[in-house]
Amino acid sequence: MKDSFKISGLYIYPVKSLAGISLQQATLDSMGLEYDRRWMLVSEEGKFLSQRTLPKMALIQTSIDNGKLTLSMQGKQDLIVPQASEETLPVTIWNDTVLANKVDDSCDRWLADALGVSCHLVYMKDDIVRQCDLKYAKQGDRTGFSDGFPMLLLSEASLDDLNKRLEKPVDMRRFRPNIVIKGCKPFAEDEWEKFTLANIPMLGVKPCSRCPIPTVDPDTGEKTGTEPISTLATYRKNNHKVYFGMNVIHQEQGVLSIGDDCLA
Repeated sequence: MKDSFKISGLYIYPVKSLAGISLQQATLDSMGLEYDRRWMLVSEEGKFLSQRTLPKMALIQTSIDNGKLTLSMQGKQDLIVPQASEETLPVTIWNDTVLANKVDDSCDRWLADALGVSCHLVYMKDDIVRQCDLKYAKQGDRTGFSDGFPMLLLSEASLDDLNKRLEKPVDMRRFRPNIVIKGCKPFAEDEWEKFTLANIPMLGVKPCSRCPIPTVDPDTGEKTGTEPISTLATYRKNNHKVYFGMNVIHQEQGVLSIGDDCLA
């Protein structure tokens, strides 16, 4: 008999590496949670930008209203992002290169002023297929501008376990999960190869190896040293990588809500 837990958090990050949005309900489309990482910032050369090198990206807030994306940042007028143009350019995210649509020069200027770097805002249209790594996924499994998989799942218990070891606790935003689960034991998600969320079948395909982004304070947009990664490394390190959370691929589309059952 499978154990039953609950969804306690749902988050999307419409623009890769900008601030996320907490939801009560989220729709699963072919790429993951609707609107999640469908936009991205790239350099003039088309390479993706993230908090790894631009921690101030954490300070740009995002909101979605009737499918319209708005960006906001203290001291700047809100930017309502227009529909993507027909102009395309190849963009690179890790080892993948895909065609993306440029949005608008006015967006690029707003973002360049906010971040102090020249960049382009791009969008991934529905007909673009970015195949997930076939070492872990089947042909046809796809994602948007996430690091590699449609969703990241993390349990409250795993974060609680970490915070007991930290001098200064951190909140869930540091780890940018899409789905948060409550009621399980710490790191139970490591073992969830096949499970369901709201009766939708899911595959836990790969533990998430963590980059330095959790060292960025989402409230200040500044790096806070090496924590919490250095503490995680004392007990969550394997093959020179630090793991926290599980990468997930959904097997069907549907709707997830806070309070829905997780059967694992």
